[in-house]
Amino acid sequence: MAKLHLLLLAFIGTTVAYAQKTTTIWLDGLSIKSFSEGIPAVLPKTNAAGDSMRINRRYFNHGVGVNATSILAFYLDGKATEFSALAGVDDKGNRDLPHTFYVVADRKILFDSGEMRLGDAPKPVNVKLTGVKRLGLLVKVDDDGRTKVYSNWANAQLVMLGNHLPENIPNSDEKYILTPASPKTPRINSATVFGATPANPFLYTIAVTGDRPMQFSARDLPKGLSIDENTGIITGKVAERGRYKATVIAKNALGEATQKLTIKIGDTIALTPPIGWNGWNSWARTIDREKVIASADAMVKMGLRDHGWTYINIDDAWQGKRGGKFGAILPNEKFPRFREMVEYVHSLGLKVGVYSTPMITSYAGYIGGSSDVETGQVTDSIVANKRAFRYVGKYQFDANDAQQMADWGIDYLKYDWRIEVPSAERMSVALKKSGRDILYSISNSAPFANVNDWARLTNSYRTGPDIRDSWNSLFVSAFTLDKWAPYGGPGHWNDPDMMIVGNVTTGTQLHPSRLTPDEQYSHVSLFSLLAAPLLIGCPIEQLDAFTLNLLTNDEVIAIDQDPLGKSARLVINENGLQIWLKPLEDGSYAAGLFNVGDFGKTPESYFRWGDEKTKSFIVDFAKVGLKGKYRLRDVWRQKDLGPFTDSFKTDIRHHGVVLLRMFPEKQP
Repeated sequence: MAKLHLLLLAFIGTTVAYAQKTTTIWLDGLSIKSFSEGIPAVLPKTNAAGDSMRINRRYFNHGVGVNATSILAFYLDGKATEFSALAGVDDKGNRDLPHTFYVVADRKILFDSGEMRLGDAPKPVNVKLTGVKRLGLLVKVDDDGRTKVYSNWANAQLVMLGNHLPENIPNSDEKYILTPASPKTPRINSATVFGATPANPFLYTIAVTGDRPMQFSARDLPKGLSIDENTGIITGKVAERGRYKATVIAKNALGEATQKLTIKIGDTIALTPPIGWNGWNSWARTIDREKVIASADAMVKMGLRDHGWTYINIDDAWQGKRGGKFGAILPNEKFPRFREMVEYVHSLGLKVGVYSTPMITSYAGYIGGSSDVETGQVTDSIVANKRAFRYVGKYQFDANDAQQMADWGIDYLKYDWRIEVPSAERMSVALKKSGRDILYSISNSAPFANVNDWARLTNSYRTGPDIRDSWNSLFVSAFTLDKWAPYGGPGHWNDPDMMIVGNVTTGTQLHPSRLTPDEQYSHVSLFSLLAAPLLIGCPIEQLDAFTLNLLTNDEVIAIDQDPLGKSARLVINENGLQIWLKPLEDGSYAAGLFNVGDFGKTPESYFRWGDEKTKSFIVDFAKVGLKGKYRLRDVWRQKDLGPFTDSFKTDIRHHGVVLLRMFPEKQP
């Protein structure tokens, strides 16, 4: 009787399971951008250009249009039963490049389209997903930076159990903190070299941690400079060219710290990479005066200024009409009392940046630096049709805008467009004639073929597309920069874009970075090794303890700000290990050991499955070009590891890093 009862219960359970309600959802009904871990656009119901979705002359009203290599990742948690779609290259895509479509579930490839090209009929996709936890949709294209590489998941649908919806891949790994707290005694963290132009305004702030109050002083400053003893801000103007050796001093009740400071007065500014904050990935188009001031206040309150963070940069969306005494771009209604705002930020010892473009309209649809009419004005109809005016107009106003920036006291310009040399050169000349040192950063995707021009004309140049908070985007933006390394240096830095830590908005609403904690350590480590600009892209006042700790390790920052200005080079790339080696001014080396796994080598490797493992590696010194005995220091933990001869063995977490300082020891 008991056996019959158990069989009956089993039958009832099976019947209920089979009868469980399912819901079919269109992928284009989801917030699809939030599921994208690729770089270019992902759009619902259209191709990636925003046009009608069409494959082999057949139109589709439903689906997801993607561009180039595309990665869509979904957390299903066993709540889906089926995925279906028609996969194919969009009729407005690139004719020459083969695309391969994959459906990957819990590390298993369920669909492989083989190579598909423009004009091929769409291929039907229909895969069962019962019990699947994680689903990945991958389109693989070796686009080599080419544009209009459009393809589609047409009529894409998921069948879900009940009313469940797919979720984003969870990012719940422990936010482990490695860096010890700064001591209460003074410790100076400023860059040890600083460049300025003769007779231009000079602003340098001594960054120092330790208990307040703090008293500041300096010895052997060049004529024309003075230091505020309460703030450590050095201001003035130096008329004579030269190389000046000064000493800066910070003192509190517990002790005193000194640091040598080399001041170079000449033609080169930005002798170390810029380090600060940019507002786009925090606030995008909603940036305003109050948010800028709040960010500057937070830079001080959170202690970032004491670790050398300097710039407060306003991205696109501050621009209003053209006018004023210079006939220049003036701020819009969100930025009243603009000069007063700049002066306030300067009073904190920080610097201010703005955004512009040589195009008629900016990417966000605001007035740019050129026009097809002589007055330079941009009408409302032009703004409404901004995509049609993303080109350099007949009349350019570089000199007008540079003069206005200098008059306000601007310290940094982000100049953004599809970069070409003539526009880059016009603004470079205008800034140098403005009477103020304005760091000149051009964006985005600078053509490598013109790298010598970018190094000659600018202080930093974007080496790739806009970064997103995904491992794929970070890998493309930073782990592929070895060919650029010889061209960066003091005064002209390779720029892989803003930092993707903290809360960011990169095409979707503000959310915590999708990088795992391990990936964030790798991110900050590699940017520092590359001598890249360090520009935080998150709201500073929202920093949690983990992210603040990540951004305030002075030994990591010192690698980025090293006066030698050399970028690390990729010296090992095998068996899932990358080693980047950077020579430093004192004769030591910084070495980043990265566990990149097999990323990009298999369809499965593009996704995070939640079961990734730590791996052991042995570093052979001779294989990276070093021989003999080295004293090693773990930079993130600020801990000496001891002397090692010929090799070093360590465990590295998946997509994680071990960042070392390697000091050569004299041989007996």
